[in-house]
Amino acid sequence: MQANTSNGNNQHDHQHGLNRFAVIPTALRLQADAERTGRGVTIALIDSGFYPHPDLTEPVNRIVAAVDVTQSDYRLELNGRPHEWDWHGTQTSVVAAGNGQLSDGTYRSLAPEAQVVLVKAGDRGKITEENIARGFEWVTKNKERYNIRVVSISLGGDEDVPYATNVVDQAAEAAVQQGLVVVVAAGNSGCTDQPKPVPPANSPSVITVGGYSDNNKLHNQNLDLYCSSYGVTVDGFLKPEIIAPAIWVAAPILPGTVNYKRAEALSQIAAAPDFQLSSFVRDMWQPAELPEALQDDAPEKIRATVEALLRENKIVSTHYQHVDGTSFAAPIVASVVAQMLEANPNLTPATVKQILIATADRIPGAPLVRQGYGVMNARRAVDYAGREMHRLKHKHFQPPRVEAGKIMFFYHNDEAERVMLAGDFNNWNAAQIRFARTNGVWRAEIAAPQPGRYHYKFVVDGERWLDDPSNGLKAPDNYGGFNSVLNVR
Repeated sequence: MQANTSNGNNQHDHQHGLNRFAVIPTALRLQADAERTGRGVTIALIDSGFYPHPDLTEPVNRIVAAVDVTQSDYRLELNGRPHEWDWHGTQTSVVAAGNGQLSDGTYRSLAPEAQVVLVKAGDRGKITEENIARGFEWVTKNKERYNIRVVSISLGGDEDVPYATNVVDQAAEAAVQQGLVVVVAAGNSGCTDQPKPVPPANSPSVITVGGYSDNNKLHNQNLDLYCSSYGVTVDGFLKPEIIAPAIWVAAPILPGTVNYKRAEALSQIAAAPDFQLSSFVRDMWQPAELPEALQDDAPEKIRATVEALLRENKIVSTHYQHVDGTSFAAPIVASVVAQMLEANPNLTPATVKQILIATADRIPGAPLVRQGYGVMNARRAVDYAGREMHRLKHKHFQPPRVEAGKIMFFYHNDEAERVMLAGDFNNWNAAQIRFARTNGVWRAEIAAPQPGRYHYKFVVDGERWLDDPSNGLKAPDNYGGFNSVLNVR
């Protein structure tokens, strides 16, 4: 249903400036293309609940639809009363498409002009796989009506199971087949004894996003891996494909809540000059959750107390805090995808995925199984997307397949001069099977070998040995990387 657009303006009698615990704005952190804003693209978010945040509704309401798959009479009311389960979806939607309205534009997303569709899949905060699947189905059914090109989801199912048997995975795969780019949070179990992603993060066609940390340091080259879920799924697919910022991410505090009022009061007190500190504490000690007697203390003690609470509650600006989790890495990637589609509306989901993989940068020395193809490079991906002129078909980005007794391999790389195929089936001879290039696609074929399991790689320009980016089936190559896996039946 359409969001109610009445009562659209929020009035504030205070500043929205950053405090000294501020985090790096996402656009600056990723050195993103400031000219791209996601204009003309709609991002659908599937989450537990939503509040229509001013970063999405002011000065123009960009929420084109809001639906609850658990009830038919749902209506998203602007300036309505938020529910406790609305915080997660509010934060993910603003990270994906917020314009920074309540931070004077500082904490805007990379797609601040994208439209959004909010799909609530939670029942009073409870999430079921059936409702997640219904969310995907609703988006797929209504993609033309709302021009939905991207789906961002930071929810997960119960356990790693074969994707062909899981209702969420099948709904996600169907969405991709219908032309939607599906971006999924990998999950946050990477530092546990069960680190593997669960549906829909284990789906082969989606873009599964893990996380990294730059420790809130600008231009930091020494990145750390976040505890995001990873590994080879029960079907043999390596996840995640890429990683994005998963900590020190600015996100809105849910309006109208106790936390919102506390952050607002603490921020006002922290910004006051010394001579007004006592009076500010006297007027706002209750919403700020300060001791009433603090008003009688010296300015130094008042500031120390207030700043300790700002740091403890991760408050970085009057209405924002910093958050962590792959729940926020995924919508960041979704915002980059919106920029890519703005630059080139003809991109297919498979092409988008291929470009993100091809332009990512691996963290040296970090396990490949945890980072996939590496750190998303936002500017490079958007630039590559804008230059992609070939109208490639879905088959060009699929794993090898059998046609008339031959196995066909495809590879897309406009910059390569020569591509060869090497694997178990030819004793890893890198000079025997050559790819031919036609209309932007490298293509090779071999006679189908005897049934069995084979490992292979592409050899690009005689120097780079690469696993097949279109084939999610991987196995360690005993050199710190991965071979692609081909199962012949």
